[in-house]
Amino acid sequence: MIELIEGISKQISAYDKAVEDLARTKYPQTAILRSVHGVGPIASLTFVLTISDKDRFPRSRDVGSYLGLRPKRSQSGDRDPQLRITKAGDAYMRKILIQCAQYILGPWCADSALRRWGLTLASRGGSSAKRRAIVAVARKLAVLLHRIWVTGQRFRPFPELPVAAGTNA
Repeated sequence: MIELIEGISKQISAYDKAVEDLARTKYPQTAILRSVHGVGPIASLTFVLTISDKDRFPRSRDVGSYLGLRPKRSQSGDRDPQLRITKAGDAYMRKILIQCAQYILGPWCADSALRRWGLTLASRGGSSAKRRAIVAVARKLAVLLHRIWVTGQRFRPFPELPVAAGTNA
């Protein structure tokens, strides 16, 4: 039994190395996406292959809707309840983003503005607040990854606030 587990572990390591090599050699744009805490080679490679063209979306905010991470709407009169996500688009990419969001909100991820925002969302509300926060972080992560890919700038955990006009900074 131990030999079988060792053999499977070696196969997993070989596959991990193959994915890493593929991302490095054929898709170098994945390196900048991996600067985000919680995004690894599989997530960055899946994102690049799913979107395929960074200029496909005029606004990065459209990526969240494309991947089905936008809440459904059912507006009627004075009521505008927030429903579950649409689940349109690529289900595998959505699953990967949810896993990244769970890691970002988990105890081992480095501190960042995205993590703090997600933890604030998770602390509000009732029993489903954590699940809603994970989906919200996944959507924001998709938008962030697209923006990083388009601009070519590395991820900054805490982006500097713009200096207000008329202040001495």
